[in-house]
Amino acid sequence: MPKPNAATIDHRALRWVPLLLAVGLNGCSYYSQLAVGQLELLRQREPVARVIADQTRAPALRQRLTHALEARRFASSALGLPDNDSYRLYADIQRPYVVWNLFATEAFSVKPVEHCFPIAGCVAYRGYYRQGAARGEAARLQAQGLDTHVAGVEAYSTLGWFADPLLSSMLRRDDEQLAALLFHELAHQRLYVPGDTAFNESYATFVEREGLRQWRRARGLPPLDGQAQRQYRQLVELLLATRERLAALYASDRPQAELRALKQAEFTRLRRDYRHLRDGAWGGSRRFDGWFARPLNNASLVPFGLYDRWVPAFAALFEQSERDWARFHAAVEALAEHPADEREAALRQLSD
Repeated sequence: MPKPNAATIDHRALRWVPLLLAVGLNGCSYYSQLAVGQLELLRQREPVARVIADQTRAPALRQRLTHALEARRFASSALGLPDNDSYRLYADIQRPYVVWNLFATEAFSVKPVEHCFPIAGCVAYRGYYRQGAARGEAARLQAQGLDTHVAGVEAYSTLGWFADPLLSSMLRRDDEQLAALLFHELAHQRLYVPGDTAFNESYATFVEREGLRQWRRARGLPPLDGQAQRQYRQLVELLLATRERLAALYASDRPQAELRALKQAEFTRLRRDYRHLRDGAWGGSRRFDGWFARPLNNASLVPFGLYDRWVPAFAALFEQSERDWARFHAAVEALAEHPADEREAALRQLSD
């Protein structure tokens, strides 16, 4: 395909940017920072092919982008993912994360405070392009008695509304992890069900994992041993068990003072169970120590379980589709057309 020109890409979508800005500036400052942040990303983009060809750019950057471009081509040619200008552009954003997501819950609830948006539907967080803004809003919510958690995000998808660029924040990952991230984000462009985070993320996570397996095989590399994935799964099970115990606790009629003490006891137990797992079955691996070093509360648990809840169901559907990506994507699209309760019932049946 011809090299994209960042000056002309999104020529139709860009017409919506002034409208987004107008809505944000005349309405809520939160939407204003979303519009301004997205517009700044659009302005920073440049074609990946141009960066690779520029001998004055850092060799390490050009090598990383060359690998990413190969994975991008594989995503469309082998995995049935969108063949568009996304991730054929690059943006150096000069910060470690593109956005910071803010999660919040009530003090005695594990249910996240949800936020609903056009196109994306309802999600369990709000995103901020400046870390200070996210932390400032978190402080405001904490003053109201809510639990909060702020997490940096390396990439996100605009679901095909714009040509999403490869971001310098994404290059913090190694080549394999970067390829997996591209597969994940392009899957969101292929299919997204507004308001069903578990469905969307599990689908994208399955595409990411199976895509990475096939990408490695195509390059003559051996399969991954799966240790990191097993450790993460064990961690998630630990966190979900904590969340279930907290949910039962909060549903009781205990006085708040007692609930507060028992809540802290649960997080103390979580830290203890993590150390036991880390120093025992994991042989001392400390890859999650940084997460546990932060204050823990209800909101800290919100992100976990969303990304892989239905991965086994999508894996079964892939096998039913005879491992054919076109048939698989069509089957997922058909499933997405069902009402939420029917969709979940189908996923449960596939998981059994």
